[in-house]
Amino acid sequence: MPFDATLGQTVVVALRLLVPLLIFRRPLLGGVLSMFLDATDVIIVEVFGPGGMGGQYHHLDKVLDLYYLSFEAWVSRAWVESLPRTTSLALFGWRVLGVGLFELSGARWVLFLFPNLFEHWFIFVLARNRWFPRLRLDSWRRIAIWLLVLLVPKLGQEYLLHIAEAQPWNWFKRNVLGQ
Repeated sequence: MPFDATLGQTVVVALRLLVPLLIFRRPLLGGVLSMFLDATDVIIVEVFGPGGMGGQYHHLDKVLDLYYLSFEAWVSRAWVESLPRTTSLALFGWRVLGVGLFELSGARWVLFLFPNLFEHWFIFVLARNRWFPRLRLDSWRRIAIWLLVLLVPKLGQEYLLHIAEAQPWNWFKRNVLGQ
């Protein structure tokens, strides 16, 4: 069966393939824009008309996520500070494992157990480097505290999306786009 993409699907996939390339030149901007596209792809596709992302959305989304996250992991390999770099790569590996288990099992709760804390850590470290360079990440204790701060809202998001299966984009379409 041939793939028959709508215009909205084509635009979203093209954006999600092209925008992450910015991560190599401007990691913070590229990371934030990639995260934004990931969060709004369902809304963007609907702006171009009906059709949604299709029945294989979760699988396509995870592939596109790992695409841009792998660019972020590659960039984080060059970080000078050992503990933030090691943490980044470990979190990336954790997420890859979780996505692999999700793909094998189809169980959405797996994504809750393997939250995508990596991208939040990546953005946090880059923002710290740019605006708060004196904030130290030189001990596992400090890293653990910041990971906990980042994890609490991330677990809430993962719960809503993957356990409760809330669809916040429907609220946005109804209340903001008037659809």
